[in-house]
Amino acid sequence: MTIPVALTIAGSDCSGGAGVQADLKTFSALGVYGASVITALTAQNTTGVSGIHQVPADFVTAQIDAVFSDLDVAAVKIGMVADRATIEAILAGLTRWSPKNIVLDPVMVATSGDHLLVADAVATLRTKLIPCAGLVTPNLPEAAVLLEEAVATSEAAIASQGARLLAMGCRAVLIKGGHGQGSESIDYLFGGGGTVALRAPRVATKNTHGTGCSLSSAIAAGLAKGEELETAVRHAKAWISAAIAAADRLDVGRGHGPIHHFHRFY
Repeated sequence: MTIPVALTIAGSDCSGGAGVQADLKTFSALGVYGASVITALTAQNTTGVSGIHQVPADFVTAQIDAVFSDLDVAAVKIGMVADRATIEAILAGLTRWSPKNIVLDPVMVATSGDHLLVADAVATLRTKLIPCAGLVTPNLPEAAVLLEEAVATSEAAIASQGARLLAMGCRAVLIKGGHGQGSESIDYLFGGGGTVALRAPRVATKNTHGTGCSLSSAIAAGLAKGEELETAVRHAKAWISAAIAAADRLDVGRGHGPIHHFHRFY
């Protein structure tokens, strides 16, 4: 059988709940073959991040070339890119191989609150990676950091931030509402077709480790399967909502446990 291939370019989470590990679980759960380029090793678990070891930029390049020279990559998800040299290596690799679908999740802070991106990398992310992305998926705090302003607390403020993120050069923006308030978690998709609000009941659980990584990789999986962007986002939103709702069925770790990637199967 021919299976769609998606590539995650992200950091490793040794506890298995976020980063590359979450992305590969997501790809598998959604019927997509997953490949990976590791940008950093993290020592972390459900309670926090205790260490980050950067992968040299030239080895990031070697991984990218190894994957693209052999596999037919239909979509790329970019997650944790902690320094400028790594971002520049990724940009050069994507320019060289020209994948059709690129989803950029600007991971800056872990669920535990630990910072994952050094300050000088933020400007490079804004000016170099965002313009090459088909979709950028910040949560509310990440959107605020990218725009150097306060976290949006109203629909009008979110719309304003979405428009300004689009102006940075990407084709679409999904501002995720998981950090918002109220009974619903509302994500807003901004792009050529206008604004789409995607609503789901807010789930009362502390087990949300890897939610952002998994949502962006679920969208990449949909794109790899040939779905249009809005369809891929809608399917990913439904899947991640169910994975969060099922998270408490797992008993993993003492802090913010992982979502249940394989909730459809067990």
